[in-house]
Amino acid sequence: QVQLAESGGGSVQAGGSLRLSCSVSAYISGSYCMAWFRQSPGKEREGVAAIDYELATTYSYSAKGRFTISVDNAKNTLYLQMNSLDPEDTAVYYCAADPNYYTDYDVSPCAAFNPHQIAYWGQGTQVTVSP
Repeated sequence: QVQLAESGGGSVQAGGSLRLSCSVSAYISGSYCMAWFRQSPGKEREGVAAIDYELATTYSYSAKGRFTISVDNAKNTLYLQMNSLDPEDTAVYYCAADPNYYTDYDVSPCAAFNPHQIAYWGQGTQVTVSP
């Protein structure tokens, strides 16, 4: 059973930076994709950034240019570097992973930011950005 564990959340002032980590407990697959989602009170879970086993990446409009997703396969860890944080970024951030192969990365549930089709989820880590 694959387990995901996020860390690195916290409180920061606007303009600051945080790096989230997601530790993966077991081998996912040779063709995985992974993603970061976030959810704030009263809002639906939204995709922030995604990456696949070939290091193709996708970013939401709000994350592009400020956030960077990366993966260290040797450490079984997914990262999200977040710079120029804004109070609108305040949310619980979730790590997600899917083991299935997709011939086209863009239709994978990670790249498409479709949370309903992603197999594995972490418990989330709170990020709070103050003005």
